[in-house]
Amino acid sequence: QVQLVESGGGSVQPGGSLRLSCAASGSIGIITLMGWYRQAPGKERELVASVTSGDSVNYADSVKGRFTISSISRDNAKTTVYLQMDNLKLEDTAVYYCKIKRGILASWGQGTRVTVSS
Repeated sequence: QVQLVESGGGSVQPGGSLRLSCAASGSIGIITLMGWYRQAPGKERELVASVTSGDSVNYADSVKGRFTISSISRDNAKTTVYLQMDNLKLEDTAVYYCKIKRGILASWGQGTRVTVSS
């Protein structure tokens, strides 16, 4: 069993910042990818950012230059992923989900809500 614990969501005004974190525990094994997805009301879940075990990062075009994904490792294995979100916009409002991949296996967090409003 893998547990993903997310934190850091909340409400912020446009232009503000938030930092999300996701800690993996349990029978993690080797994590090959950690990432953040989001789902806004009435929309499909979409990739926000991801980082591989080789530290290759990928960002959605809509967040490039504003969001930064990072991770920390324990015993040479990634276990925690962060998403620093700066210059937040109204359209960033969504539930953000952490996802990890261990080979072909994927696990999701419970989601954390981010609300950007004036």
